[in-house]
Amino acid sequence: MKYTKDDIIQFALEEDVKFVRLAFCDVYGRQKNISIMADELERAFGYGIALDGSAIAGFGGEVHSDLLLHPDADTLTILPWRPEQGKVVRMFCSITYPDGRPFECDTRTLLKNAVDTAEEAGYRFYFGAEQEFYLFKLDENGEPTKTPYDKASYMDLAPEDRGENIRREICLTLEQMGINPESSHHEEGPGQNEIDFRYSDPLTAADNVMTLHTVVKTVADRNGLYADFSPKPLENKPGNGFHINVSVKADDGADNIMPYMIAGVLDKAVEMTAFLNPTENSYARLGSNKAPRYVSWSSENRSQLVRIPAAVGQYKRAELRSADPSVNPYIAFALMIYAGLYGIKNNLDLPYVADFNLYTSDEETLSKFKMLPQSLEEAKTNASESDFIKQYIPEKIFDIYCK
Repeated sequence: MKYTKDDIIQFALEEDVKFVRLAFCDVYGRQKNISIMADELERAFGYGIALDGSAIAGFGGEVHSDLLLHPDADTLTILPWRPEQGKVVRMFCSITYPDGRPFECDTRTLLKNAVDTAEEAGYRFYFGAEQEFYLFKLDENGEPTKTPYDKASYMDLAPEDRGENIRREICLTLEQMGINPESSHHEEGPGQNEIDFRYSDPLTAADNVMTLHTVVKTVADRNGLYADFSPKPLENKPGNGFHINVSVKADDGADNIMPYMIAGVLDKAVEMTAFLNPTENSYARLGSNKAPRYVSWSSENRSQLVRIPAAVGQYKRAELRSADPSVNPYIAFALMIYAGLYGIKNNLDLPYVADFNLYTSDEETLSKFKMLPQSLEEAKTNASESDFIKQYIPEKIFDIYCK
């Protein structure tokens, strides 16, 4: 729904809104915010709210550190866990310099630019997110432990699945915020859970990922638990994946572009890995427990980098399985759009389909497939040598991730 500045100000008056959280994220995808009083909304929309960029990871040093936050009215939502009297609302923001220039490390604007590029070329992308996380108990001091909340396994039921009520509360909270989760269930690991979103436009999908992290951590904390989104919280147990579902539609109605889009993502997968798996812990996950190791694709085969789920019509999509929750979703979606456009523009053919289990294949078979980077340093090297990455990732962000 489209809102104007006047709509937001009127809403704040009518709904007893006292505090407005202006949300953004650093280059690593960690959400930040500034809280302003509702009577500052006029200034926020008209001029922006000042931010000390030197205090945010990756935003720069003390020189030229003044930045401004500009709220996106369309992202307005009430935070349901805050008081009913004196409500708190949240809006995501774009970031600029005081002279109005876009800030290079504003990754939300990076994604906006990718969407605009795709639309100018006649294509619209859609994304859906599948996020996994562990629920751990707290110790007597309220600090997180590595003791899982339960010992249940994949899609178990209560009482073995103790996370059922937590997921229910998370989904109902998201629904109150205007976000509709598609499904939720217990994952393979002890205390591990998954919540999936239906597809939406790229910016909304990325905003929803950021919101999910906030809601999950808030609900877990209210229940005396800790939510862990790290790629590999427990050794010898399944890691947390961020499976990204992507589809594309052509304005001219062409229905044969999905294979080209998938081929583009596969072609650039190794170069993108430093941004899809940006922590050392990410590489403890890849290559085990259904996390991919090779650049491959197939239908209904979870050992692949890209899986084509069983779906028809508007639900037809490709699922990228390498990313993990430490990723900045704005960067990930932007790179996938540019890679997809590369595949479409060049009519790239899909590589040989791998309709077999790569985890149990012999060395001769595996030697035919390109391997994903096995460490963060290797991933950085691949990104540093990529003209594709340098073309689409601003220099400041590139240096932060790769140098």
